[in-house]
Amino acid sequence: MPRRHGPTRLVVGLLGSVLLTACQSGPPTGRSTSTPSSPSHQQQRPALLPPSVATGPNLTPQQRLTALAASIAAVPADTTTDRPYTYLHLQMWNRATNAITRTDLRRWRRSADNSGRETTRRLPDMLGVNHHPDPDERKLFAHAPQKTTQYGQGTLRHYLPEPSPTDPTTLAHALAPPILANEPAYPLLLASGVVGLATSQYLNHQQRIATLRLLASIPTITYQGKTTDIAGRTGLAFAVTADGSTWQLIIDGHTGELLAGHERVTGTRPGLFSYVLILERGHTTDTSEPCEPPTPVE
Repeated sequence: MPRRHGPTRLVVGLLGSVLLTACQSGPPTGRSTSTPSSPSHQQQRPALLPPSVATGPNLTPQQRLTALAASIAAVPADTTTDRPYTYLHLQMWNRATNAITRTDLRRWRRSADNSGRETTRRLPDMLGVNHHPDPDERKLFAHAPQKTTQYGQGTLRHYLPEPSPTDPTTLAHALAPPILANEPAYPLLLASGVVGLATSQYLNHQQRIATLRLLASIPTITYQGKTTDIAGRTGLAFAVTADGSTWQLIIDGHTGELLAGHERVTGTRPGLFSYVLILERGHTTDTSEPCEPPTPVE
């Protein structure tokens, strides 16, 4: 899982005890929003809009995200939440001092007791931090040795307690306390919190809507147009820059799912801090297989 990133180092001390209640099996979170642009939890979801509205001309990034939240479709895995295991397949590049670690992770978490299994494939660390992951590098994971780890009851905890909030303001407050709202890194912490949530647990239709509306509450977020991640998937790119770092989030324009998150830092040691791909997510009946497709409705 991605870890708390460069700008966040400046506010770790402030987080202190307020983050002791944050359940983590992966990256640290963003923080709560009390900004004037935060969507009200009294606000009702607008009528469903065509996905093309979010990519139309002359919209602010906030308007695009709001339109996207009003248009995203449910996915088959939204109907299989009764299956006992949540499945996630991630590929991650993370800075570790003077090198980049490279990991392929598959996780099966049993929702009833937070037990489960992980399989990991690690490539040799890349020395230096000015690294740009690419599609050819991804192919190397298939040849890396695999390690399997079993987790007992209560040891694979969620990023946030389940179910995660479906109101964007409540979600922001769960990701980090409002006391941090005036910190320079605050916008980045919101963005990294969304990445942390999506790379830890399954987000259903309403939860994906909440993350999009939360991102729309960030005044400084920018829209970078359509782009393709290194897995070859096309999505809408949004970026948040603050405190010497930029998070880019690539979001599926039809389902609202986070496809990839990418953080690069500037300063004395510029370069990659984190790149994560969310390749598969869903639910399954056991830890021997990835997600099973839902049973067709007659």
